[in-house]
Amino acid sequence: MTAVAALETWLWLSSAELSLRAKAALLERFGDAETAFSSPDGAFREMTGLTRQEAETLEKRDLSRVRDIAAACAQQELRIVTMQDAAYPARLRYIFAPPVVLYVRGELPPLDSFPAIAVVGTRRASVYGRKMARDLSYQMAASGAVILSGLTAGIDAEAARGALAAGGRCIGVLGTPHEAERGQLAETVAARGALISEYAPGTRLQRSFFRERNRITAGLSLGVLAVEAPEKSGTRLFVEEAAAQGKEIFAVPGNADAEGSAGTLAMLKDGAKLVTCGWDVLSEFEALYPGALKRSSALHAPEEPALKPVPVGEHSAPAEKKPKAALDKPGVRDYIDLKQQLSELSEDQLRIIAAMDAGPVHVDDIVERSQLPVAKVLAQLTMLELKGYVGRLPGRLFERKISKK
Repeated sequence: MTAVAALETWLWLSSAELSLRAKAALLERFGDAETAFSSPDGAFREMTGLTRQEAETLEKRDLSRVRDIAAACAQQELRIVTMQDAAYPARLRYIFAPPVVLYVRGELPPLDSFPAIAVVGTRRASVYGRKMARDLSYQMAASGAVILSGLTAGIDAEAARGALAAGGRCIGVLGTPHEAERGQLAETVAARGALISEYAPGTRLQRSFFRERNRITAGLSLGVLAVEAPEKSGTRLFVEEAAAQGKEIFAVPGNADAEGSAGTLAMLKDGAKLVTCGWDVLSEFEALYPGALKRSSALHAPEEPALKPVPVGEHSAPAEKKPKAALDKPGVRDYIDLKQQLSELSEDQLRIIAAMDAGPVHVDDIVERSQLPVAKVLAQLTMLELKGYVGRLPGRLFERKISKK
């Protein structure tokens, strides 16, 4: 096979509708995507670790999506990094089911040459939690560390902002294909760091993607800093994944009676190392990277207006430039009968509106409350946005523009 054909086989395997376990079994059996694709007919049906449906999918050796994926990568300026590429981070090779391909937007630093710290926490962060995430990430980035962030609202987003404010390196690890992630923060990270995803452009979103992302973020890191999290949360699940990978776990203390700190306090009881400044984390790795880390005297991340959440796309245009839509004007909408408003919406759209609070709501919360598939929620939110019923904000946040009173 030519080099181009070899790349096509990696895109074929990356975009195939297989479980992580199936992809891991495939690479363990054949070693690489090219050998798997070139295997004799019937080879997949004889494998253990594949369901009958997965084996049949592979036997088709369907390359119909590959050219579309390659074209989308070119359009979105994504770099394709396969497991055979030198740029593929060595740390990822040793996790369960390493991502077959990384789709990278921006400049991926040589992560194995720097201490990378994943900063995680609740989306419903307190003022204290946000400040600590921003300041500690600022301190670590200024001292030479790479900050890993999921870019979701709350702790993750503030960690990215802190790293960027320090002029440091930040890597955003996405739980979606690149085209599904919008917002000023993501754009800034891509311009001054990198965004990575294991999902090919055009991949249908699934709820499991955000959990699957955890293994990659944890795998890229040397340590994980949990800033603020309730007792039962995705942060606890992330930390469990990181601990299973043998990563160092750090946690920021919070108020003993604060519900939002119950999770991090429990981590401290379970053996996480207590952190009050960024160097508390980096000092653990100083000997591993002689000369790469130098304690910065900077303590507090300055506010950067360019990184503050603001509406993006057409919604950031001045009000006078918006299409003339009475639905966008509260003063006019108040005179429209609520029954008439609701009659314009489908059943799924009504469920989504009902799942939204008065303020910004994260898409994950909308999915959970509406009990609708992720893809359907995103599609209907787009329709509601076009109709003027919801507005899109950075960090995968949406706000309702229709009254539920």
